[in-house]
Amino acid sequence: MFLIGGQFDNPVSVLFYYVPFLLLMFYGQRISVWIMLNQASGSVKKLSRFQETSRIEAIDYIKKNFKLDSDPTNRINELIEYFTIMPVNLDPSGIMNKIEHVTTLQDERLKEDIQRITGSKNEIDVSKAGNMVEIATALNLMHKVVRHLFLIGKRTKSTIALVQLQIIMPMIMDEANALVKATEAFRKAHPIGDGIGPMVVSRFMIGKRKTKVSKETLLAQNKYKMRNLSIIKAGGPIGTVGKLGEAINKIVNEMNTKINIIIMVDAALKLEGEKTGEIAEGAGAAIGGIGVERFKIEEIATENNIPLHAIVIKQSNTEAITSMKKEIAESADEVEERIKMIIEEETEKGENVLLVGVGNTIGVGQ
Repeated sequence: MFLIGGQFDNPVSVLFYYVPFLLLMFYGQRISVWIMLNQASGSVKKLSRFQETSRIEAIDYIKKNFKLDSDPTNRINELIEYFTIMPVNLDPSGIMNKIEHVTTLQDERLKEDIQRITGSKNEIDVSKAGNMVEIATALNLMHKVVRHLFLIGKRTKSTIALVQLQIIMPMIMDEANALVKATEAFRKAHPIGDGIGPMVVSRFMIGKRKTKVSKETLLAQNKYKMRNLSIIKAGGPIGTVGKLGEAINKIVNEMNTKINIIIMVDAALKLEGEKTGEIAEGAGAAIGGIGVERFKIEEIATENNIPLHAIVIKQSNTEAITSMKKEIAESADEVEERIKMIIEEETEKGENVLLVGVGNTIGVGQ
């Protein structure tokens, strides 16, 4: 039927039309696997470069900025390979305390090792070095996981495995690119997008006495239109998120302060199509992380019947961990006004307000 009208009388024409179909019929899956392997291979190589660059930058930063007795390369490489085993969660009772225990141990171990390597007690310098090592650790893990999936797909020629890798690869590369860009911000101690929460609440701390209420977390007292404000945030300008759950517990339960309302200010991941710096209000504990701090805050608020109000500033994942963009910084004035509006509308004169700035305080003082 293909020879009607003499259209395919030429053997070359027959080959031209049939060969591709035959190739796809017998070798279609192999061709697909070859294409996917080539695409994934490029991403694996790029991640490898990111991982190596971040490792070298962390080592070079420590070598150039601290007086060292020995070469720190081997020790930094060991820190980058450091891992944390999460507790068994088959029985959820007490799981939050277990998670907090191992993650606190991880954070303290990293800080102590950086102090030993550098011989410095300058919190800001140690914090910058520690954050750079954490970035290198994250990129190292991402590279290993992606390489693992790639090599399994290559060895087994599994189309399903390679398709799954191909689907998640754009999101992984977005995360990797964000971490690479974050290195510059942490090395120079620039405020990052995630620091907008602490930056806003620090305005209510100006000129007031600050006291340490929990690890790397500060408390100040102020007044606004005859309301009593307790303001907490991580203690900048070091790169830390503090222990806000512990701080709120001390204020409410140990200091016996009758809190009438909690207002939390934090960065939030924007959806595609939303504008950077867009502000939204809601209810609940506005705090990210692995969930330990949010669990504590929710428990305290529930036990004491304290309303939880949240104000968030929208930004992408990359914007959250890189130098703060103009649009995010400019949202601070409006967020401050919204805080004042909530205080005026939701509380009476003489009542107590707990204002919480959530986020990494690298480059953000008080």
